[in-house]
Amino acid sequence: MRGALVKPDVLVATPLFDAMRRKLEAAFTCHMLHEAADRNAFLAAVAPRVRGIATFNSANTRLIEALPHLEIISNCSVGTDGIDLVAAKRRGIVVTNTPDVLDDCVAETAIALTLNLLHRYPEAEQWVRSGAWAKRGAFPFAAELHRKTLGVLGLGRIGEAIVRRALAFGMRIRYHNRNRKDVPYEYDADPVKLAENSDVLMVVIPGGNETTALVDARVLEALGPQGYLVNVARGSVIDEPALITALREKRIAGAALDVFWNEPNIDPAFLSLDNVVLLPHVGSATVETRTAMGDLTIENLRRHFAGEPVLTRVV
Repeated sequence: MRGALVKPDVLVATPLFDAMRRKLEAAFTCHMLHEAADRNAFLAAVAPRVRGIATFNSANTRLIEALPHLEIISNCSVGTDGIDLVAAKRRGIVVTNTPDVLDDCVAETAIALTLNLLHRYPEAEQWVRSGAWAKRGAFPFAAELHRKTLGVLGLGRIGEAIVRRALAFGMRIRYHNRNRKDVPYEYDADPVKLAENSDVLMVVIPGGNETTALVDARVLEALGPQGYLVNVARGSVIDEPALITALREKRIAGAALDVFWNEPNIDPAFLSLDNVVLLPHVGSATVETRTAMGDLTIENLRRHFAGEPVLTRVV
């Protein structure tokens, strides 16, 4: 008689949505680090058995070094700025992410933010709900996307998905990347020049040390008082104090943000501004997309432990 199948031990470093958690627990022996009252004691107890990590973009050097038998970090995010890739590579640990499956969802959010920012739809709805329409008359005029120039800072998979939708609104496209691409759009050599040539600056670059505060006071000054900023990348890529100053002093027309420096404890100054649209990091937060991201995260783990090539390896 065959013995029971031994499921590989996986450390779950961050909270998971219910459907993903159920699937993960069905396939692996899961250890919920984020639920531990004493994380250090919990890690010490499970470390000898753990071979994998499942996480939403969180695995620092300390965590990696605490797991001597770690083989794979399966990341349920396209971004890897919260994972110490250097430490993982040094140990020969496989790191995977979830590209492609969230591109369209994030692009929809980016366009929705742009529409809400320029057309001022959130304010217009409050105009109705507050009774201002009846008391004060018509809502003030807004702006439209048609014939505006969208400057895409980071023309990767998500950036290209945003461009396809922006073109349908009749927008003109410019972009900046570290490397020029074979695309029919105007290229600007740096973020300042891109901002100078754009009506809407769409930020889609990866997070990490190389891009921290890349959108700074110089970029915002170049965007100017008629320009708009939209960020669906990482909060770290924006110099937030400079952005708050630019918004407060009307040096730019407005900003629409899905991501922030210190989520969810964002700078309270944003809440007092009337020229911002704020979302709670929901760019990929749909049932369809999160299910696909979770499935890819689990499939990478399954493949690794089965001795098969993972699907989306980062290092």
